[in-house]
Amino acid sequence: MAADLSQIVKAYDVRGVVPDQWDEGLAELFGAAFVQVTDADAIVVGHDMRPSSPGLSRAFARGAAARGADVTLIGLCSTDQLYFASGRLGLPGAMFTASHNPAQYNGIKMCRAGAAPVGQDSGLADIRDLVAAWSADGGPEPAARPGTVTERDTLTDYAAHLLSLVDLSAMRPLKVVVDAGNGMGGHTVPIVFGALPITLVPMYFELDGTFPNHEANPLDPANVVDLQARVVAEGADLGLAFDGDADRCFVVDERGEGVSPSAITALVASRELAKHPGGTVIHNLITSWSVPEVVREQGGKPVRTRVGHSFIKEEMARHGAVFGGEHSAHYYFRDFWNADTGMLAALHVLAALGSQDRPLSQLVARYDRYSASGEINSQVEDQAGRAAAVREAFAAREGVTTDHLDGLTVAAGDWWFNLRASNTEPLLRLNVEARDEALMTKIRDEVLALVRA
Repeated sequence: MAADLSQIVKAYDVRGVVPDQWDEGLAELFGAAFVQVTDADAIVVGHDMRPSSPGLSRAFARGAAARGADVTLIGLCSTDQLYFASGRLGLPGAMFTASHNPAQYNGIKMCRAGAAPVGQDSGLADIRDLVAAWSADGGPEPAARPGTVTERDTLTDYAAHLLSLVDLSAMRPLKVVVDAGNGMGGHTVPIVFGALPITLVPMYFELDGTFPNHEANPLDPANVVDLQARVVAEGADLGLAFDGDADRCFVVDERGEGVSPSAITALVASRELAKHPGGTVIHNLITSWSVPEVVREQGGKPVRTRVGHSFIKEEMARHGAVFGGEHSAHYYFRDFWNADTGMLAALHVLAALGSQDRPLSQLVARYDRYSASGEINSQVEDQAGRAAAVREAFAAREGVTTDHLDGLTVAAGDWWFNLRASNTEPLLRLNVEARDEALMTKIRDEVLALVRA
């Protein structure tokens, strides 16, 4: 009987509970299908620190090699380190991680050569269908010549590439607290930051996929409380928090206050536009109004797109954009094969802060212009019905516009909100922004009353 993959093959990746929803047997089939769909004769594979990751990644490698592809295993790595290897080696890649999900989960983030995305519309659905078919009829035919499996360390080259992209020569000494959340930041940060004038205060650098201290998801404020307290206690210049696979980076200022990813997007966009005048910057529709405003002020061209890394990467390539940012703290760089790397964004923040004398809170103040709700989730069975009720309630108002680029976006002169359905759960996700806190609160509460009616 064919495996039911509907619960584990998501919009952008594979993700599910091990071994309940998938195991090494299915990982082997995914490796074979990945090679067939990408038509690859060689691939690169890496994995995070989860207990199931080494076995799953080696099973994937076996499946790929059995179909004739030579496999380079880079072992423990961050997701952006895997993208680096894919870009530098010119090979399709697979990263075994479930990012910030709990320990029992694992997954696969896949890309084509040069870190180009693999999502539902760019190969993932084809891979899913092949795996389902093969699981029903005993698997694929092996290639006449099986591929090889070799190991290679890319960490030093990854660090050198990142450091080559940011001018850190004028940086003053900084004290930086880093919370790796027992994830892959504990592996990459010491190497990348090692030669910089930084006093590093490490938190939870031990690689432990059971996450004994807190979830490796800095998007949840509960998971950055320890970092915020430590920054203040240490008198540090800033704090950085990485998620489990260290492709996202969250920033805390010297007061222990979180800096919004939109402000970081605007700051980095300014720096990239200084290097590439007139360049294009991609931002998703949930980033702050401040992002396109800053991009235009710096002479750049902002382009608004849907939420999700495969969409951002496609738009980056289509427009030749120099940079892209999301509200979730994913940051994309043309100089990094259009892929996302929280580490490179962190280096930009360090360079910007270290090249002048003001504290971080003052440095980012010009980029933090509006009041935002953050993402608010509501459990709703009839997502379409509730969203329609919200649209009907607001669309008739004077001066209000609506669009459906991604969910429902409603905007007026001094506020906007976006309401999106989750792809995987019975949730509606709300983001609101307004000129001031009182107006944001008013709009937020109006929408939530309709959503939760």
